Amino acid sequence: MKEMPPPHLQIELPETGWDGTYSNFVLITHSPSEFVFDFGRVVPGVQKVKVESRVIMTPQHAKLLLRTIEDNIKKYEARFGEIRIPGEEEGKRIGFVPQFTPEKPDTEEK
Repeated sequence: MKEMPPPHLQIELPETGWDGTYSNFVLITHSPSEFVFDFGRVVPGVQKVKVESRVIMTPQHAKLLLRTIEDNIKKYEARFGEIRIPGEEEGKRIGFVPQFTPEKPDTEEK
């Protein structure tokens, strides 16, 4: 059976606010039916993180987002070189840090 090409989508940006919001923090929670991504900014010396944007999606869309990000990182690194994470070699963690280990997954339901 021949696969149909994806439909051509027209993307519309709002007149204001389309320049985006910088984020160096994300808190990800999930339930059986959705993933919630709260994006914010960590500022040195400040203990509070203000959530700037919340994105909610189905588990299927979250997995597709993961695949899309992985694909784009591969393309980026093929063009610009490997993305290095400072401190990763020494076991230090900065930036986006997993809050839950695989042994203790976040299974909190909403």
